[in-house]
Amino acid sequence: MSTFENKVGLVLPGGGARGAYQIGVLKAISKILPARVSNPFSVISGTSAGAINASVIASKADSFVDAIDLLNDIWGNFKTNRVYKTDSLTMFKSSLHWLVAIVSGGILVKNPKSLLNNAPLRSLLMESINLDRIRSNIDDGNLEAFAITAAGYSSRKSKTFFQSNKKNIDWEKFRREGIESKIGTDHLMASVALPIIFPAVKIDNEFFGDGAMRHATPLSPAIRLGAEKLLIITTDNNKNDPDTDERDDPSLGEIGGYMLDALFSSGLLADLERLDRINQIIKHSSNDPISTASKQMKHLDYCIISPSKDINLIAEGHFSELPYSIKLLLRGLGLNNQSQSELLSFLLFESSFTQELIELGFQDAIEQKEQIKSIFQ
Repeated sequence: MSTFENKVGLVLPGGGARGAYQIGVLKAISKILPARVSNPFSVISGTSAGAINASVIASKADSFVDAIDLLNDIWGNFKTNRVYKTDSLTMFKSSLHWLVAIVSGGILVKNPKSLLNNAPLRSLLMESINLDRIRSNIDDGNLEAFAITAAGYSSRKSKTFFQSNKKNIDWEKFRREGIESKIGTDHLMASVALPIIFPAVKIDNEFFGDGAMRHATPLSPAIRLGAEKLLIITTDNNKNDPDTDERDDPSLGEIGGYMLDALFSSGLLADLERLDRINQIIKHSSNDPISTASKQMKHLDYCIISPSKDINLIAEGHFSELPYSIKLLLRGLGLNNQSQSELLSFLLFESSFTQELIELGFQDAIEQKEQIKSIFQ
């Protein structure tokens, strides 16, 4: 039985190492809201790195403070080699594999599966998160629903895997569907499988990649699972105008970073614009209820928190913290400690960087504490 008076859904998009920012915001929320034992969110939905953060909160929904402490411990003490292999031998073999596969057209060796090997992340998730607790927390009323999203390479669909206190609520729309599932480590690894960078993950009979791909409606899972308000923590900073000064041709690293940034931000921004339009239509049609084929449309309040500073600029200052092999790789792609590329901020899983993002998230949330309070009222 649900005990939530305010059905606030938490939406956590992806962003690689930028996901540390979300921990700072959540840490501030635990201070801003009145003290309570269980978590304040009835529905939790995450994608990519956001899926990992969401799974920790869902698995510890009986104690929000404990969830934040665990997330703070993981992200605050990160080392890159806890996410993907960085030793020189592994990186040399990977580079040689790619080179031989390209030169031989895949004849001499099998085509490589990914640029980096993120097996250490799987081990970290298995050690740190008790995913079986999610079902228990739902049954105990500490949570109504939990969802993560991954992209199916064969079906070409955005698939949301969820656990809920409701039955028979699967959905299927154009290029997206929701499937009730017992969520495990494979689902998390699939949601964080950045294309080309990390290997695809097989679930049942299909390979999946990062959930941000084809995720044109990232707000939809939380709403479909019962959220009546939304709190969204994005790692994308869309407040600052980009530098448009004439420069040299963009490097491969800069282009790759641009592609990743577009992958993680475009869907959310477009979905927020749609929500704003719907809210405006409903506001000006208060005397005439608006209905779709399946339900009546309602106004939906939301609060979005995003970085007040450019995370790419912050990442530049921590380039030297990366393992030597990764610095070589990035330099080979045309990046260095003065490159303003999103790729660096996605891969920089070093504690000096993540701790700075946690602090930034905390301060940004404190600045918006009145908006945060209002969404729970």
